[in-house]
Amino acid sequence: MSILPPHDSASRRTFLKTLTAAAVGGVSPAITCGANEPPPQIPLGFSLYGMKSLPVAEALKVCSEIGYECVELAVMPDWPCAPERLSAEQRRELRQQLEDRHLQLAALMENLSLAVDGEKHRDNLDRFKRAFELSRDLAPQQTPLIETILGGSPDKWPMLKDKFVERLRDWATVAAEHKAIIAIKAHVAGALHLPRDAAEIAQTINSPALQLAFDQSHFQLREVPLVDAWKAMAERTRFVHVKDGRGKPGAFQFLLPGDGTIDFVELFRLLKSSRYSGPVVVEVSGQLSSKPDYDPIAAAKKCWPVLRDARQKISPVTP
Repeated sequence: MSILPPHDSASRRTFLKTLTAAAVGGVSPAITCGANEPPPQIPLGFSLYGMKSLPVAEALKVCSEIGYECVELAVMPDWPCAPERLSAEQRRELRQQLEDRHLQLAALMENLSLAVDGEKHRDNLDRFKRAFELSRDLAPQQTPLIETILGGSPDKWPMLKDKFVERLRDWATVAAEHKAIIAIKAHVAGALHLPRDAAEIAQTINSPALQLAFDQSHFQLREVPLVDAWKAMAERTRFVHVKDGRGKPGAFQFLLPGDGTIDFVELFRLLKSSRYSGPVVVEVSGQLSSKPDYDPIAAAKKCWPVLRDARQKISPVTP
């Protein structure tokens, strides 16, 4: 049984409207669901971080035709959707393409380092402001959500932690001013690399505008079980990336979902039990997308049934 109605049907459009009421864009599940109501079905997406070689319009077409319900746009300076590259007319066209393809905007991806001072820190704050504005232009009814890693290296965490808190308070202030959310992501090779530290730093800042992005592939490489990682981060997670991996810190290879050992059925079970209703988005690592034989369309097609089937097993949809 297909998990989605046909792409060109009114029923699919109705289905996607219910997803908009969920946390696509970072709204807390507690806001979208009553105490006795089931959470909305978790929307599945693909990050265009893994489709840089395709024109954006083609990438959106591919994602929609495969079955994805939302997308993440990469907005780093050298990417097609960088805010400074998009004119007002281009933004209107992109918004229309998203609407025509019935795709929600799950998030915008940035890649900003916290281990900076002075002018570079101010530049980062300006980049966030431009990203929030772009998100409003593309999806004015949604809460802008920007997800980013934080840079640094694992051995530097003890000495960078206090500085990270200071800088993140500035990030949260800017996001709050724009009624937006920044979701920070722990990275196996970054200063922030463990789920307990991500949860602690978000709790320390304690701002609705500063939340977490969850990606078990990074914690798996540090031998943190899925259930433990999610338990630590669930309360403040507003965005989920999925991929897989093998190896260990310092010698690892990221993989597509389904090519490793992460149990995605268990992931969706945990998400459901926590009443998480934000997006789950495939992120293809640059380790894969930079290979000469990488095919972004084949990758997107391969990942879709892995997530669709995992979601179906814990949240069956009936016609």
